[in-house]
This record gives sequence, C-alpha cells and structure tokens, in this order.
Amino acid sequence: MTKPHTARLAIAPDAETEVATALRLLARQPWLIAGRDDAAISAVRRNLIGMRSVLNRLGWRLIVQRDVVRLEKSPPTRARLADWAVQAPNPLTCSWVFLLAAAAESLPHQVTIGQLVEAGKAAAAEASIPLTASRAERRAITRAVHELADRGVIEETDGQIDSYLNDDNAPVLLTIFHTRLLHLIANFDPTTDPSLDPGRWLDNVAREPDVGRRMRRRLVDDTCVHTIDLDEAESDWLSRRLRSDDGAPLAAAFGLAIERRAEGAAFVVPDDAFRWPSELGQVPFPAAGIIPHVAMLLADHIAIKGQTGGPGPGWRGMPRVAVLAELTRLAEQQTTGKGGWPAERAADPAGLLTDVQQLLTGVGLLRIVDCCWWLSPVMGRWEPPPTAPAPTPDREFGTKYRPEPCGGEPR
Repeated sequence: MTKPHTARLAIAPDAETEVATALRLLARQPWLIAGRDDAAISAVRRNLIGMRSVLNRLGWRLIVQRDVVRLEKSPPTRARLADWAVQAPNPLTCSWVFLLAAAAESLPHQVTIGQLVEAGKAAAAEASIPLTASRAERRAITRAVHELADRGVIEETDGQIDSYLNDDNAPVLLTIFHTRLLHLIANFDPTTDPSLDPGRWLDNVAREPDVGRRMRRRLVDDTCVHTIDLDEAESDWLSRRLRSDDGAPLAAAFGLAIERRAEGAAFVVPDDAFRWPSELGQVPFPAAGIIPHVAMLLADHIAIKGQTGGPGPGWRGMPRVAVLAELTRLAEQQTTGKGGWPAERAADPAGLLTDVQQLLTGVGLLRIVDCCWWLSPVMGRWEPPPTAPAPTPDREFGTKYRPEPCGGEPR
C-alpha cells in the first residue's frame, strides 16, 4: 500500500531511495552538468515530478535542461550568514566570480584564460573596482575561474587553470556556456540596489513570510535548528508540525531521520544512507584529519570543564584564552610518538584554534560571545561510549561484565 507521504509528494513507492539520494545530492551540489554528473541527471529526469513536489515545499526551483540541472535554493537566513560565510570563498574571490561572469557574457564560445581575465579587468574598471596586480589578486582570479568551472559555466578544454598563477599568457583554452550564465544568480531583488543598501537588499532576498517554509528550509540546510533562535511562530511549528504532517514527510522524502530534543531538532542522515563522508556535504563533521580531531578533543574538554549559562540550556562555554591554553597543552603531548600531529601544526596552536573555530562555526556548532566559546548541545551526540566496566567474579557463571543501568539522555 502506498505510504501517505509518498502519495502526497507524488513519489513512486519503488523510487523512494533513488529520489532521496538525488535530493541529498542536489542539496549539497545544486549544479549537475552533462559529462560529469550523467547518472544523477538521469535519476532526476526519471523522478522529475516527485522531486519537484518535494522541492516546491521548500520554495526551491528546479531547472532541468538538456545539459544541466540547476537547483535554485533560497539564501541562508540573516542570522546564519556569518556562519555560512566562514566556508565561502573570500570576498575578493567572490568579486572576481561575478566580474568574470559579466565579462564572459560578451565573449565568444572559446577563449584563452588570459582573454577572460583581461575582459574581467575591464569589467572591474567599469565598476570602479581597483586592481592591485598582487599575488593575492592572482590567487583570487584563479580560484574564481575554478568556481565558475565547478558550476559548469565554463569548462577547462585544454591546459590547466592553475597555470595562470604563474603566467598571464598560460596556454589554457576555456569553453564558455552562455546559457548557463543565466542561472548563476539564483536570488535577486530588483527593487533594491545592493551597492547602495546591501543590508536591505539581503533582507529582501532572504525574506520568507511563510513560517513552515522557513522551518523546512532550515531543517534541510542547517546542521541543527536550535530553539533559542526561533520566534514564537517558529517554536509553535517545531512543537506541532515537525513530526506530523509537515516535517515528517519532508524528512522521509530526503531519506533522513528526525532527532528532536528540548534544545532543538535536526534532520539526520542514517548510517546506511551514505558510503563516503563527502556525500554529507562540503564540511562533514566529525571526519578524519587533524582539525576535526582537535575539535573533538576541545569539545570533550569544554564539556567537562566548561561553564553553563550561555545562549541556552545545554550549551557549554569557556573563554577563548582557556581554550587556547588547553590546545597548547594538547599540542605538546601530540608531537611525540607515532601518529602525533605534524610538527608545523603543533608549533602553531593559535593557527590551529582559528581553523577549529572556522570548522565549528561553519557547521553551526559554535558561537562566540564576548570572547567566550559556546558549544552547541549537539556536540554531545558524538561523545565516545563509556569504557567497558571491569569484569566482576560471579560464583555461578564465572567472570562476567556488570551491566550499566539504563536511563539518561540518548547519545
């Protein structure tokens, strides 16, 4: 029998897994390009009606053309802009993305990278943006070309984009897809000039009067929705609609599980729904690597030694200077023995701390208030399991392990 949520969202029962996989892919990679993502494009085409019925619940537009699939998502809320910006390219790179895109509109189908950059510099002069000819600017230009290539707006036909770092006339041939340029900007407010009033322009672009749609977007896009960030109407939706006729069908369509606690709620990817951490997004956490490892060590320390009374119930805090002192102590321990941290990273605890701060802020698990680190209660779900109790003698059955008592919050 057809499940209620599949009928309402027009998803065929035998296509639920394929639709969920495609939806999660589009949520983290809104551009699918022919020749690179052919299997995913085919899955979208097979399930187009069902996928659009899901995305319409979020107010997101799905564009399907011959050689490209583009999901036009809404921007993050103003409250989370700073968190999202941590993982975004730097402002100079972002400026060059749009300068090069504006220049590409009037260029032929195939150009060299030098021709594209020169046209971008002309666009910069027209917009009164100063050029510095610095190494940082050259890196920003190169990164901007990569950003456009990742979206399929341009293609590296011959040569390597990175060769421009050392050569203005690098032998790199690019192909420009002019029709894809039309989909580069997903959100725009024609009533406000962003150069004159950027704050108002951002407010207008991000404005969403429908409470349910706001909450659905945040649950899909954010690591966790914290109750301390919600207004009265949003809190009411979370209490009444999350597990019922609104949130539950959406989570099921994406193949996600709902976690609800007093501190907030989250859509969680089940362990059997992904194979590689990269399938979870640009910044999977926890993950392998020194920065996620340091983040978990510091989180454990703050959970034990930290203070309460922060942004909300369950948050644990510690002054940044105390966090740095603990990291310095850990670095001294981790430089010796097999499997220790790289010497150059251990020698720079302040740099390590900055990287950890960017990671945790980017995934919405850290807030800094008056130079104090406050960790979200969500960090508690990754606490290591308790050490197995020591064996105790038993007269009848010999040595056995004494079971731990049940109770307490699930981890």
